[in-house]
Amino acid sequence: MTTALQQRPHSDLAQGRFGQSRYMIRRKFFKIFGGAFHIYDEAGNVAFYSKMKAFKLKEDLRVFTGEDMQQEVLTIKARNILDISATYDVTDATTGQKVGALRRKGLKSILRDEWLILDVNDQEVGTIQEDSMLLAIVRRLLTNLVPQTFQGAVGGAPVFTFRQHFNPFIQKIALDFSADTSGRLDRRMGIATAVLLCAIEGRQQG
Repeated sequence: MTTALQQRPHSDLAQGRFGQSRYMIRRKFFKIFGGAFHIYDEAGNVAFYSKMKAFKLKEDLRVFTGEDMQQEVLTIKARNILDISATYDVTDATTGQKVGALRRKGLKSILRDEWLILDVNDQEVGTIQEDSMLLAIVRRLLTNLVPQTFQGAVGGAPVFTFRQHFNPFIQKIALDFSADTSGRLDRRMGIATAVLLCAIEGRQQG
């Protein structure tokens, strides 16, 4: 399937930090201002570090290669302030090129989170959905201790799973791209999606 997602050369995306099939994300619970996440590769090394700027009227997340924040690779910015159907533009910080966008399906996400994956022209190319309506309602109305799972699809084919692991002290998320055997999803969009879900869900459950 050909989309208008801004693609890097295949060899570049297939290797290095963006070339892993599985990642583990850990969230810093005790960071007072903003939010921060470490993303580890399959070997347990830090592949990415993400930080959300505090006191921003429009959400602004940055993804770096490490906690020293010397090399920025992705920028995720909300277009508007306090928009129930918020759209977040994803930009490759090394080239300045837009990769795509993520849009929350406002009213539908009140009970069960749903997102759209958009290409560089804001055309829908994929979806992201919380695992089940029943579990979503339990999380919102009864307890947030039920781990969340999200499924991502492009062109109707599964491309990733985002699965929380229950831990009362450390938020841990397994991010698995192994279903995307044909490379339908630009991995930069996949990493950006995971960071955004961590930030949004962490804020809702905090």
